[in-house]
Amino acid sequence: MRKDELWFWLMNCDGIGRKKTEYLLKQFHTVENIYQASSEELLKVPKITAKNVNAMTKEKELWKRKYERMKRYGIQFVLREDSVYPDKLRQLEDAPFALYVRGRLPDETKKTIAIIGARDCSTYGREMALWFSKELSKAGMQVVSGLARGVDGYAHGGAIEAKAPTFAVLGSGIDVCYPKEHEWMYDRIKTDGGIISEYGLGVPALAGQFPMRNRLISGLSDGILVIEARERSGSLITADMGLEQGKDIFAIPGRVGDSLSTGCNNLIKMGAYLAETPDDILMNYHVGVLDKPKDWEKNNYMLETKEKIVYANLSYNPKHVNELTIDTRFSLSEVMECLISLELKGYIKQTMKNFYIVCNDEI
Repeated sequence: MRKDELWFWLMNCDGIGRKKTEYLLKQFHTVENIYQASSEELLKVPKITAKNVNAMTKEKELWKRKYERMKRYGIQFVLREDSVYPDKLRQLEDAPFALYVRGRLPDETKKTIAIIGARDCSTYGREMALWFSKELSKAGMQVVSGLARGVDGYAHGGAIEAKAPTFAVLGSGIDVCYPKEHEWMYDRIKTDGGIISEYGLGVPALAGQFPMRNRLISGLSDGILVIEARERSGSLITADMGLEQGKDIFAIPGRVGDSLSTGCNNLIKMGAYLAETPDDILMNYHVGVLDKPKDWEKNNYMLETKEKIVYANLSYNPKHVNELTIDTRFSLSEVMECLISLELKGYIKQTMKNFYIVCNDEI
């Protein structure tokens, strides 16, 4: 059998994870020797049980069928020793022995930014993820994230809007889309970018697999952008992994006292780069900002004086019309007239009844 087939066999043996694979390699040195070892020899390896040996023996009868099914799905099985295996991951102490890939791997000649954040992100977090991802993608950076709800999904969505490839690292099997509502995104990403996992066919999304997934998200990147994170969150763990791996950490500031902003604000206190606009990241990597179309920026002369004042009092945090009457000192009817005009001109949008934010192509 070829080496990739042997590794596929070993990685699909129930109960044989990274640690036990390392024990086996320490004893037998090569995957070929592991495959050829007798049951008695395998049982002499630390941590290897009779149940493990039975699974390894059983898998010898099943691996070919699974391998052929994987190939029918168009899934690549990339070994750590293969030339196409990402160099950034190869440098990790706990680099996966192999990766499952649908689509393609990131282009290592291009800069890659990981965009991560809260699953229960606010409207502000959503708009920031879409805006940063879209503009960074337009400028030629690759966006990698975890396909989760919230910031991850919007980060992929921004790249898709920019008609740019994006890359999703899963905490489940390569053919298991989690969450289910992102199946359309999964299909789009595997066509234009890549789906990546160290877990094989049918492996469910289990909580313990996501921290392992996160080291690959940070590992594939040159820098990590955190958008909304609570004081103790998976995003901060990923940022810590990134620091250990020597990655640049960027954080978008949030409102003081907002629990979703505590993590990002603390990162900035501790020395993370403050990212107020995509240009803050692009300039760090000396990546050129794309030329904007002539009509990209809205001209101020198109706005009436009152409209300018109302617009200046809006941001990515939804604001109620009553707050605007206080901030601008205009009557309710004047504020509503300005809001309707600004919305028709594409400057703002209503996120829920009587709450408004600026549009994400406005800044």
